[in-house]
Amino acid sequence: MSDPEFPVVIYHNPSCGTSRNVLAMVRAAGYEPTVIEYLQTGWTHEQLRDLAGAAGLTFRQLMRTRGTPAEELGLTTDGVSEDQILDAMIAHPILVNRPLVVTPRGVKLCRPSEVVFDLLDRHPASFIKEDGEIVDLSGRP
Repeated sequence: MSDPEFPVVIYHNPSCGTSRNVLAMVRAAGYEPTVIEYLQTGWTHEQLRDLAGAAGLTFRQLMRTRGTPAEELGLTTDGVSEDQILDAMIAHPILVNRPLVVTPRGVKLCRPSEVVFDLLDRHPASFIKEDGEIVDLSGRP
């Protein structure tokens, strides 16, 4: 059930287990999010500035290094500016870590996946991740 009073947007990479878990967690909580597959749509400078700012992250903190060209592009060395990282993220969307989730409660990089519940008004009593790990949410307000 979609909730127009509480919109949820997930910037999603379907190849990422954490991103798939977050999407499933949002749906298990009773939301039907807007799913943006950012590897297909790409990013704009303004969009990433807004998301990073709202999440309280620098572009370096938002950058994914594992499984990306970050090292080959020289982005992991000292002295690389935030603007250089941002430009690289626009050219190579895979450099943006995922999943980013936006709700009326804020914006977060949801790693680990359970972080998404901080952004939701409701949640299931428990959730089983893809790998079989059980997330107990029964004591959560």
